[in-house]
Amino acid sequence: MSQRIDYAKQSSELVRKMTDLSMAVKQGAVEKSILTLVDIRASQLNGCAFCLDMHVKEAKIQGERELRVHHVAIWRESTLFDERERAALLWTETLSRLPEGGVPDAIYAQVREHFSEKEIVDLTFAVMTINAWNRLSIAFQAVPGSADKLYGLEKANLA
Repeated sequence: MSQRIDYAKQSSELVRKMTDLSMAVKQGAVEKSILTLVDIRASQLNGCAFCLDMHVKEAKIQGERELRVHHVAIWRESTLFDERERAALLWTETLSRLPEGGVPDAIYAQVREHFSEKEIVDLTFAVMTINAWNRLSIAFQAVPGSADKLYGLEKANLA
């Protein structure tokens, strides 16, 4: 498979602004470990091979336990996630696949139990951002692993 369009080359200013948003999200109120789970889960849901590959490698570099990475897809049945992580994964799934009629009050209430208002907003930006990256990478068939060197992901030793 080869990439259809090098979107970073064709729209470098927009990609730079998306990257700035991604960096701002990482500096927000939600801890990096949860943001990594969000990136993995949204990429799984969207079927984004490029982003899933990238974020699994990031998780390994950040010291995330391998079994937890494997369990992200089955987080509801897994005992490896705490309630705050579960709430973040629920929010990720809900916003990545918006239900007809919007976000149910019950789901918002579950998330609100574990996150402050500021954290919910920052978490929402995290979900929005990874969904946007997923759509870019899927539309233009970004090749998994093709940016490893650029992002220092070869350190994960998962080639």
